[in-house]
Amino acid sequence: MARPFWLVRPRSDGGCDYVNFIPASGGVEIREGSHLPPQMPLLKSRRRLASDEAEACRRQLQQEAGYRHSEPLF
Repeated sequence: MARPFWLVRPRSDGGCDYVNFIPASGGVEIREGSHLPPQMPLLKSRRRLASDEAEACRRQLQQEAGYRHSEPLF
């Protein structure tokens, strides 16, 4: 991943869950959270993975967890 990549999954309450993949030295930082406008986004977890592991994580989230590619939320 050469640039930030967002995945979003809508929730029934009008908010959404998000996963943000951010390129970092030596891998990719993954930030997972939720957002219900107009509230501030809630960061649930943050971790670093190697690039190939981050790509596998992205594929799994899209295929099995219902996430879709999105423009940045904020």
